[in-house]
Amino acid sequence: MKPHHSVDSTACQHQAPPAYPNRPLRVGLLGLGTVGGGTYRVLQRNAQPIADRAGRRIEVAMVAVRDVARAAAHIGQDVPLTDDPFELVHHPDVDVIVEAIGGVTIARELVLQAIAAGKHVVTANKALLALHGTEVFAAARARGVMLAYEGAVAVSIPIIKALREGLAANRIQWVAGIINGTTNFILSEMHSQGLDFAAALQAAQRKGYAEQDPTFDVDGIDAAHKLTLLASNAFGIALQFDAVHVEGIRSVAPRDMQCAQRLGYCIKLLGVAQCVDHAISLRVQPVWIAQDHLLAHVHGAMNAVMVQSDAAGLTLYYGAGAGAEPTASAVIADLVDVSRSLDCAPQHRVPYLAFQDTALAARPMVAAGDVCTPYAVRIELGNASQAAPELEALCGSVGVRVDRQEYVTDPDRSDTASLVWVTAPTTGYRIGALTAALERLVGGAGAVRAMRIENLG
Repeated sequence: MKPHHSVDSTACQHQAPPAYPNRPLRVGLLGLGTVGGGTYRVLQRNAQPIADRAGRRIEVAMVAVRDVARAAAHIGQDVPLTDDPFELVHHPDVDVIVEAIGGVTIARELVLQAIAAGKHVVTANKALLALHGTEVFAAARARGVMLAYEGAVAVSIPIIKALREGLAANRIQWVAGIINGTTNFILSEMHSQGLDFAAALQAAQRKGYAEQDPTFDVDGIDAAHKLTLLASNAFGIALQFDAVHVEGIRSVAPRDMQCAQRLGYCIKLLGVAQCVDHAISLRVQPVWIAQDHLLAHVHGAMNAVMVQSDAAGLTLYYGAGAGAEPTASAVIADLVDVSRSLDCAPQHRVPYLAFQDTALAARPMVAAGDVCTPYAVRIELGNASQAAPELEALCGSVGVRVDRQEYVTDPDRSDTASLVWVTAPTTGYRIGALTAALERLVGGAGAVRAMRIENLG
């Protein structure tokens, strides 16, 4: 029998950390708010394991903030502070810029100047990249610097890395997900608590999930920015924010929730990027999904993204979609990648949008109205039998087939009911024609509501 050798745990505890011969990667933080503050905190707290992964220490060399005195009281005097972000961008002691100020005006100018100065850039600014990414990536490519943006989409979920690297062998058929935590929280509250949109929005604002002006979130714009980036990485197409069909959740009513639940569905705001006969469909809208679908179980402010590809099949990515430290996790992962690739020739680095820039191709775009899926059509009736035969006759006149029909009684008014149809797959244009005809028949705008059903199997 071989002798047993015990492990000296004391020696392990006091073992000196490895020393890295390379100088630290010196970071300039633009902003110390939610993203910048979380990044600073996690870099300080986890400095050693981050260095162990990166192969060098990653240190904050300078921070640009509006209020220097307030920042000094918050983080101390160890790091130089400035109220001039352009000073930081051009400072010789900074290797990589973390842009954490948001917006698309001053952020664009700072990022472009940083690139021109030969600085690498890490950003979580999905609006900047969705709207100006073509210009920004071209500038970075010309200067030979890295630009990383994992935190721009579904923060804690490494979905950009999955598309750029993990699924590099695959042809992607579609990417779909819940990619805005604010709207998912609001819809979850409407579903579980029976709240209307306004009350659920107030709950989201109280918890800090929604801004005082929630327009970007509830109108679907934030999700559309993120979907633009996902689609480019999935399909090798140029960034095309203007091609995204965008609908928000303001018009989703408690009655929609009741009818969806009665028929075995729930309502989620989904971003879907889909390849349809070599063309691409990009859409953000509230949809019905079956209650037993994986995405139906994503509650609160969480995010989830599903990818259907030919070799890997169906894969699911789930995690926190917002927050200081979840975003910091993604930002610092990008910093680690920058550190690992510093000595790598630009042509050997992972491409900005997954595909080599010479391989990015123009693909025809499919209008949302041309995409065929089932639809749920809700018709408000004075009673359970009002004009039902006449209503059904309209479907045939516009080429829509009804596969399922249910009457859902209003729990607060027994004299009214919703007639709910689940249609066979059809186009949005035909559904638009149907709803317009139905509204003329049953009493005008607001009496009919149609929502796409996404099966995503």
